[in-house]
Amino acid sequence: MGRILSIDFGMKRSGLALSDPLKMIANGLDTVDSRELLDKVLELASSQDVETVVIGHPKRMSGEDSAIENNIQIFIQELRKKTDTLNVDRMDERFTSKLALDSMIRAGSTKKQRSDKGLIDKVSATLILQEYLNQDR
Repeated sequence: MGRILSIDFGMKRSGLALSDPLKMIANGLDTVDSRELLDKVLELASSQDVETVVIGHPKRMSGEDSAIENNIQIFIQELRKKTDTLNVDRMDERFTSKLALDSMIRAGSTKKQRSDKGLIDKVSATLILQEYLNQDR
């Protein structure tokens, strides 16, 4: 039974989260330089038995795709060129950065921690994945 990896894709860095083997709980994993994202995803697919990659789908309030969507599509094409064993799925990621910040505040994180954009990206990836896991139940 494979795991699910989620990506909060960004131009500079991307947050990653990984499900448990039972696909019930999302765990924040890492934040990586987006230039290294493809290699990291392929490495995790092999070492962590990943079967599905869920990539956040950033949309504007109007429902239109945000400007970064073109870069995400390029990444998906590159990923599919490298492997045909991974399923790729999308999840609406509107408000995840705000929700990530709010959850960090509730968890008692310091102001310095809340200003760590990499940590926010990782928490956002975790929220995207948990939402994805919850919809399958």
